[in-house]
Amino acid sequence: EPYGFKIAQHKCLEEVERLVKDAVNSPTTPELVTIFDKLSDALCRVADLADFVRVAHPKIEYIEAAEDACFSVGNMVEKLNTNVRLHESLRKLLSNESVLQSMDKESRRVAELFLFDFEQSGIHLSAGKVREIAYKIFLYPNPQQEAILSKLLTARFELANLVGYPTYAHRALKSSLAKDPENVMKFLEKTADKVHDRARTEISQLKAIKRQFNSTNPDIMPWDLPYYTGIAKHQKFDLNSMEYAPYFSLGTCMEGLSYILTCLYGIQLKEEKTKLGEVWASDVRKLAVLHESEGLLGYIYCDLFERVGKSQQDCHFTIRGGRRLDDGSYQFPVVVLMCSFPTPTKAIPSLLSHSMVENLFHEMGHAMHSMLARTTYQHVTGTRCATDFAEVPSVLMEYFANDYRVLKLFAKHYKTGETIPEELITKLCSSKKMFAACELEQQVYYSILDQIYHGKHPLKLTTAELLAEIQNKYSCLPYIKDTAWQLRFGHLVGYGAKYYSYLLSRAVASSLWHQCFKNNPLNRQVGEDYRRKMLAFGGGEEPSILVQNMLGKELSTSQLVESLIQDAL
Repeated sequence: EPYGFKIAQHKCLEEVERLVKDAVNSPTTPELVTIFDKLSDALCRVADLADFVRVAHPKIEYIEAAEDACFSVGNMVEKLNTNVRLHESLRKLLSNESVLQSMDKESRRVAELFLFDFEQSGIHLSAGKVREIAYKIFLYPNPQQEAILSKLLTARFELANLVGYPTYAHRALKSSLAKDPENVMKFLEKTADKVHDRARTEISQLKAIKRQFNSTNPDIMPWDLPYYTGIAKHQKFDLNSMEYAPYFSLGTCMEGLSYILTCLYGIQLKEEKTKLGEVWASDVRKLAVLHESEGLLGYIYCDLFERVGKSQQDCHFTIRGGRRLDDGSYQFPVVVLMCSFPTPTKAIPSLLSHSMVENLFHEMGHAMHSMLARTTYQHVTGTRCATDFAEVPSVLMEYFANDYRVLKLFAKHYKTGETIPEELITKLCSSKKMFAACELEQQVYYSILDQIYHGKHPLKLTTAELLAEIQNKYSCLPYIKDTAWQLRFGHLVGYGAKYYSYLLSRAVASSLWHQCFKNNPLNRQVGEDYRRKMLAFGGGEEPSILVQNMLGKELSTSQLVESLIQDAL
């Protein structure tokens, strides 16, 4: 019931107060890290569940109760972040060399991350003209929003300065795979140089297609790119999603995922009955993740079908993180996979487009990161790691969804049982490479804009002037006067200074696929190595070290760029 959140908040507050007393009165020993992790666990058990319910639950009373819980726990966290005695306890621990020597690597890293968390303290018109007008109206500048964005960026810069960082980007990238904004910019600018000529060639091809439609302006404008790339792909490949969907019923895709996970890790997905009140919608399914020798690893709740009022964004939620308990047993992780797939009927199962299959595999990559991590502390379990590393396992899973050797094992026509023809997958993969340079260049431009906004302040220009300058320098599409795309760039808020993570994680995933998985995607030994050397650590080890351990080498900026180019083009 909704009032259950009040009970949970009350219990959480009591537990937090007890643990805070333990922490400030604890001697300077490694046990202090365990106390802090219990503190984190107490807060996360309420906050993570509430964060999920407020997004996913169909009933407003549950949503409101969950939002209230998020606010309440957020207040608790802010009070903890200003607790000087807690802060000093951690500082004392990390400055005691003899105690540090007695701690294992994960414990030291978690202690450093907790200290870092403290320092951080939510008429008839042509079709072309219609597209142009829609673009300009949607992106028309709003002075009020501009002021809010400027205030946000300035406040973030001031916050970073207060806790000792030269810019917000430096603060945001601490402990990340990229390590600092200088490395990020080096990666982005090298990628921009590599992709520039290819993107211009693609624009020339699109101009030729636009001329076929007797356009008075042959230049490719920002509102033209999606339209004419779609036409070009249709002309060359004649793609029809209805050709693919019959081979990708949700049931066969889940069976395929289970088979892949068995081959790689020796685990199976088994549906379990749920108790009354355990799930928030009748079509939610609970899967136990079972290992052939280790037994239960955790639970995945699959909320996969569309419904009125449900978020359209596919995502993964951690409900409970895994951790080692005081009695030596393990607190099993619990996650939710949420998608919006077609609802099945009596006659037709839920049939997925190939992009939906990719999304399902992507989110399952996040879930496996949570299930296979075996950290002492839940604060660094699974996807509780740097953003640019958290996306690597999920992006890697997309390769399996595009490899015919894997797809033919489960992609069967729901009526005839026929295996999906190889030429369909070949055609699909080839179509994705068309105009990929333009798309990659756009992502680089967005990422650079994010870095500049979160760099030195005061900014040398307004956010709109900076947008125009950076777009004209790095994008194949010109800036359009009196538009303010930055005011529609939602990732600036949630991913501040970390939007580049999509590109860097894809570069790393590409390296992993080509070096480790491509020759034999379902090799058990490679899967075990990947689990042991990367997934098991969550955020408990430096991401760069985990990647280096798996690949046997450190990836240079040039190698990362080459991997990204190889993957995209």
